[in-house]
Amino acid sequence: MASMMAFKLSPFSSSVPPTPAHSSISFSSKKFFLPMKLSSRRPTFPRIYAFSSNDIKVGSNIEVDGTPWKVIEFLHVKPGKGAAYVRTTLRNHLTGNSVEKTFRAGSKIEQAEISKETKQFTYKDGPQYVFMDLTSYEEVRLNESDMGDKTKWLKEGMDCILLFWKGKVIDFELPIQVKVTVVEVDPGLKGDTAQGGTKPATVETGAVVNVPLFVERGQVIVVDTRTGQYVSRV
Repeated sequence: MASMMAFKLSPFSSSVPPTPAHSSISFSSKKFFLPMKLSSRRPTFPRIYAFSSNDIKVGSNIEVDGTPWKVIEFLHVKPGKGAAYVRTTLRNHLTGNSVEKTFRAGSKIEQAEISKETKQFTYKDGPQYVFMDLTSYEEVRLNESDMGDKTKWLKEGMDCILLFWKGKVIDFELPIQVKVTVVEVDPGLKGDTAQGGTKPATVETGAVVNVPLFVERGQVIVVDTRTGQYVSRV
């Protein structure tokens, strides 16, 4: 620190001969550097990426003829003769209809810009189903005609994922598994086991599920909403 102060107070420039040995003022030959704070944030650059038929996988959202589709199945085919292609099964996000479509391998495909937001189903208001954002408390309403058969697993207070495309809701996703109470079922017989047959049971949402013979009225079961099949008893 003393050498630094001597450097600042000295009236001499670097061209002046050294001071006599008896002088208390000395010059340091060390170089000083001011500390610099380096940012840990990495620079971001726009991502340039072209989506093609080679990138298709189950669950991909693509846009064909101005309509959003979801890939349900796909298969890459390399015939002995001719060009390779990708055979797909697509589900229309707007209508729910499924079609089969073939794409040439490597052909450019437009991705559907679909965003997902978690909303809670709060209640049914006439022909509309009301979902609420628990952060902003804003409501989103879907018409019964747009809900499809997913309503048979929908319960008040259930968190669902709403899909938005170009600013509007086009679809929603249920939890993969739901817990429902059996409200009507034939009584089980003594000796019934999980290895036995099945019987139809009506659950609280009105859906009918094939359950093992030992399941009784009032019990809670787990159902896979994708297939409507019984998973287990709670």
